[in-house]
Amino acid sequence: MKERVTCAALIKQIHDGLEKQANNSLRSQDLTMSQVGALIELRFSPEKQMALKELERRLHVAQSTAAGIVARLEQKGFVEGFGDASDRRIKMLRITPAGEECCQLADQHMAAFEENLLTGLTEAERTTFVALLERVAGNLK
Repeated sequence: MKERVTCAALIKQIHDGLEKQANNSLRSQDLTMSQVGALIELRFSPEKQMALKELERRLHVAQSTAAGIVARLEQKGFVEGFGDASDRRIKMLRITPAGEECCQLADQHMAAFEENLLTGLTEAERTTFVALLERVAGNLK
């Protein structure tokens, strides 16, 4: 009997493969996908900064996990932390120029990964694939 392949299993397989490729590529820079994800969130936030609590929410991680990611990024000089002017209890984060450079490199890697992922699909199939993924992702909200 042929094993039934589910959409969820295929999506997980794709995710795991992309994450493995990305982490292997980033290892030479002593970075992880989680760290790059945090940098990207900061890069596209207003004034390239946000509260640690907001980053935690956007990354869907626990406070301790977000704090660990940020601590490693601070050590590498990719982000800087500072107190909120109106409430010093709030830790704010800002991406540094070195963090920006890191994001630009990550953009190049992600474009290459995506091109590899979509190899063999026509432009029309790629458009349809993305549209279907967006609809499916919308079902989870």
